[in-house]
Amino acid sequence: MAKRDYYEILGVAKGADETAIKKAYRKMAIKYHPDKNEGNKQAEEKFKEAAEAYEVLSDGDKRARYDRFGHAGVNPNMGGGGFSGGGMSMEDIFRQFGDIFGDSGGGSPFGDFFGGAGGGRTRSRGQRGSNLRIKVSLGLEEIANGTTKKIKVRKQISCDTCGGSGAKDSNSVQTCGTCRGGGYVRQVKSTFLGQMQTTVTCPTCGGSGQTVTANCSKCKGDGRTYGDETIEIEIPAGVEEGMQLSLRGKGNAGANGGPPGDLLINVEEIPHESLQRDGMKLIYELYLNFADAALGTSVEVPTIEGLVKIKIPAGTQSGKIFRLKGKGLPSVQSYGRGDELIYVNVWTPKKVNNDERVLLEKLRDMPNFNPQPGKSDKGFFEKMRDYFK
Repeated sequence: MAKRDYYEILGVAKGADETAIKKAYRKMAIKYHPDKNEGNKQAEEKFKEAAEAYEVLSDGDKRARYDRFGHAGVNPNMGGGGFSGGGMSMEDIFRQFGDIFGDSGGGSPFGDFFGGAGGGRTRSRGQRGSNLRIKVSLGLEEIANGTTKKIKVRKQISCDTCGGSGAKDSNSVQTCGTCRGGGYVRQVKSTFLGQMQTTVTCPTCGGSGQTVTANCSKCKGDGRTYGDETIEIEIPAGVEEGMQLSLRGKGNAGANGGPPGDLLINVEEIPHESLQRDGMKLIYELYLNFADAALGTSVEVPTIEGLVKIKIPAGTQSGKIFRLKGKGLPSVQSYGRGDELIYVNVWTPKKVNNDERVLLEKLRDMPNFNPQPGKSDKGFFEKMRDYFK
């Protein structure tokens, strides 16, 4: 089944600001929350669908890619760095978006509205790891066909001694005395409207419900150490300079067993020695000498797939553009392939010897060498407009 438009899901206009998107998501999430629709699978799917739309539209980079490329631009299977779909649990949704409902503790984002600290639905396991950013340089051939890169990344990884818990051993972990294992505490604040009660993450255990009495000797209680990881990155065909891809959960490990961050990959194009890119089109500057342009010839021109021979008809003018259909780059959305445009430049020699000068003087006054443009001979700007439509 085709995915629905994210703006349509949240019921907002494409130009909606961050506040309007957050408000629309909160309304949808409350309406379809599982606690209000127990056993209703359709409501649960709508709840996840709204979370997916909000994750993309609330992130400036993802929203820009979505506006430009649609769902393909944020598809994690294509390296687009989007929502993980069915792989994201309800706990992930609550933890990731709880802040927009005023629950700083990362538990149920609906606080007391649905029965206190999430009704035991979620519990933070520690602090989420930070995101990592790397740059991947790609040649046009790799962009044209897509590629797989294996990159060694230096990052924080889960401690292999304590398994990320930060504790010396299993006997060094006990139930938190502040929250009594719940992970959350209630706070009462006085405001001009009266006393307000909120549920926040337990400041003692950080929401885990447990405290460590003796730290791991290797990670000193953090649950993380530094190490190298070789990560395989699938690069889809058609990516562009400046596009950001992401791999969920491949960033730094979280503290005290918390979830890992993401790995963000910025695409950089390596300039090609002969071809220039313009979106899905490729451009090649072909230089011809005067004799070949006047008499016609056959020449080989480079393409992503190798050399291709093309015929140059007699009387070819400088500025003529030849089109090689389908020899450009694919769309990242898999909507076809661009063309390669061959732009002809008739080379005028900058220096001539005496013999060459004599020949040119003879040609200067011959009638066929005087410019005689006809109505069918288009100017430069008209040609470019026609070819780049």
